[in-house]
Amino acid sequence: YDSRVLPLSRLMDILLAAEKALPAIEDMQVPTRIVHIPLSWDDAATKLAIEKYMQSVRKDAPWCPSNIEFIRRINGLDSIEEVKRIVFDASYLVMGLGDVYLGAPVATPVDPRHRLVTTKYNPARTWTPENAVGIGGAYMCVYGMEGPGGYQFVGRTLQMWNRWRQTASFTDGKPWLLRFFDQVRFFPVSEEELLKIREDFPLGRYQLKIEETTFSLREYNAFLADNNASITAFKTQQQASFDAERERWRESGQADYASDLTVAEAAPDSELDLPENGRALASHVAGNVWKVEVEAGAEVKQGDTLVIVESMKMEFAVLAPCDGRIHKVFCREGGQVSAGQDLLVLVSE
Repeated sequence: YDSRVLPLSRLMDILLAAEKALPAIEDMQVPTRIVHIPLSWDDAATKLAIEKYMQSVRKDAPWCPSNIEFIRRINGLDSIEEVKRIVFDASYLVMGLGDVYLGAPVATPVDPRHRLVTTKYNPARTWTPENAVGIGGAYMCVYGMEGPGGYQFVGRTLQMWNRWRQTASFTDGKPWLLRFFDQVRFFPVSEEELLKIREDFPLGRYQLKIEETTFSLREYNAFLADNNASITAFKTQQQASFDAERERWRESGQADYASDLTVAEAAPDSELDLPENGRALASHVAGNVWKVEVEAGAEVKQGDTLVIVESMKMEFAVLAPCDGRIHKVFCREGGQVSAGQDLLVLVSE
């Protein structure tokens, strides 16, 4: 807003006139699109994110090792299949865009009986795969890009943002896919199918099914009234299960989180008892040890990956600078390391 172009008094007159022209709230109808989007249920990429979280952040979190099982439990559902049915039956009304970044939708199911409720990760994940689909509170979100996050995973879908080109799904110069008041409906695909879709979609080789319609508040209120009994029963059961889950946390000590990660111990180079032709290999960054690919006594070749450190949402590999044998390993998977800290000793051949 630039007051030099449009004085504040004039702006207020325009807004007040527009408000007076609006119909009564109960008579409002807004344009809405039903956008059918593929979902790879319990996708391998989201499982990897959970594995990383358990190893480098919090191994005993109540939502691990399965976010979907946690969603089932905290909502009082009988089976994981019931969670799956609800996710695929739901019509998620987009209430906001860019909540996380890059056109990420924040949406809530139109039918209250589809509003699965969860807590978020505490502490948050350090890595979330691009376009992971998660539930936090009563909202569904699709992560627009890789990054940290806290919503409970149900799977992964296609791109919400296309920075490269305009296609049938990305029009009018807008790189984001969805609009306010869109209704997202998921349909199941395999991991392999989704990978192919993700390859084709930004290039315009995969077309979404999109239905143009309207959303009537009067009709919606009538729907809520007609289904009040079953909606109330669902929410009552859900709240009881939510409270019971939180009580289990208190009884088990999981309600209050305290990190048990320790920095790997290693002496400075000057204090290391290095064997002949031995050299210490250090981490270039501070972070968490994601993978230790070798053990003492292992024979390695130049360029082999020895340790992978996760830092700043990226992975940094410590490579063997020459052929040789691992003499000693100081770090462990899930442990924290500081920049310049020695991770292992390699004896060159």
